[in-house]
Amino acid sequence: MNASRSDAGTHSQGIPFGDAVRVWLRVAALSFGGPAGQIAVMHRILVEEKRWIGEQRFLHALNYCMVLPGPEAQQLATYIGWLLHGTRGGLVAGSLFVLPGFLSILALSVLYAGFRDLTVVDGLFFGVQAAVLAVVVQALVRIGQRALRNSRMVAIAVAAFVAIFFLTLPFPLIVVTAACIGFLGSRFDRAHFSISSGHGSKTSADALDDASEIARQPVETSIRRAVIVSSIWLSLWFVPLIAIVLLLGADDVFVEIGIFFSKLAVVTFGGAYAVLAYMAQAAVEQYGWLSPGEMLDGLGMAESTPGPLIQVVQFVAFMGAFRDAGALDPYLAGIFASVLATWVTFVPCFLWIFLGAPYIERLRENRTIAASLSAITAAVVGVMLNLAAWFAVHVLFASVREERLYGVRWLIPDLGTVQPASLLIAVAAAVALIRYKMGVLYVLGAAAGVGVLTQFSLEVG
Repeated sequence: MNASRSDAGTHSQGIPFGDAVRVWLRVAALSFGGPAGQIAVMHRILVEEKRWIGEQRFLHALNYCMVLPGPEAQQLATYIGWLLHGTRGGLVAGSLFVLPGFLSILALSVLYAGFRDLTVVDGLFFGVQAAVLAVVVQALVRIGQRALRNSRMVAIAVAAFVAIFFLTLPFPLIVVTAACIGFLGSRFDRAHFSISSGHGSKTSADALDDASEIARQPVETSIRRAVIVSSIWLSLWFVPLIAIVLLLGADDVFVEIGIFFSKLAVVTFGGAYAVLAYMAQAAVEQYGWLSPGEMLDGLGMAESTPGPLIQVVQFVAFMGAFRDAGALDPYLAGIFASVLATWVTFVPCFLWIFLGAPYIERLRENRTIAASLSAITAAVVGVMLNLAAWFAVHVLFASVREERLYGVRWLIPDLGTVQPASLLIAVAAAVALIRYKMGVLYVLGAAAGVGVLTQFSLEVG
């Protein structure tokens, strides 16, 4: 069966592929500020400035990407690139969106691993750690206001927080449970589990989508096409992993990195903040790749460079391989691990788009999926609260111990090791972000400067 696609082939509508490449480079270079900022940049350039896509179709694509695991802004770029120029357009848009952040974090990872003990570098990351805590709190407030619309959603968020913070239940289990609750809610309590599309009325800009802006071109939605697309992208995803297992053995650090971040790629519903707690706790407590403070430093890198926040995976992988390089040079091992983690994180994103985009209309109109997504988003708020609490105790106190009582985990800070400078930087950053709406880059830059001054003063004292 074929479906009409309002997508590929805008080359026939006067949008040269070279022009699109230059626009995607511009989008990538400006993609700071997390998914909200990145989506806003794409909307401003593609909808308002270039008028290559209308408001309704932009939101249509965004709704689809919000349902998927993975970074929604990168997937939105991939989808619109596919919409404009088919597969090659999606590949270019999605890849360019990741490239600047990958190169930036790779350079910062090398600097961090080699020169972390220098006072200026230590001070930079000391300040950034505290400010990142405020960034997480800001994201928690913003998403909570949107997601927790009624008592059912609040209950799901509280349950998710208790499950992951006190009971240490795995994040994927929480996501699946929330989706099941949403499914049941769509059947028995639709009033509390329905979500509005938020599309509003049709505007003149959207007429472009219905007329000549995007060529009408048939695209298969057959089983044959689905098998071909799945085979290509699943091979690109898993063949490198199988080769590494065969060459290095199942216990090698590169195998652990490849498998762990492959699993992460399919459970990242709700964006990077939602999965950071799961990733941080596994990387710190299970694998021992880095410390809690270093995890915060990595998030600071991702916050202050262009590209998806989930790109922090490459810093985690770099540090893990750098410290367990075996016969390899530590820096070479770290670079290879960075490439591997990035590969297994973003290849699935292209799979979701190229496989699912032709079915987007059906998916978007499905009320059951909408209800499940609503419940998952509420659970994400609880998981983010866990992330904020976990980061807070490790940033504000130099010593934290973990104890278990009747199966419940408690993080108990040593009150005598409180770090006043970190507390002051975190509070000031939170006020700047939430009260005065200052940009994340400005806040991180100011916090880094204060951190350097603090470390120099401590060294002199």
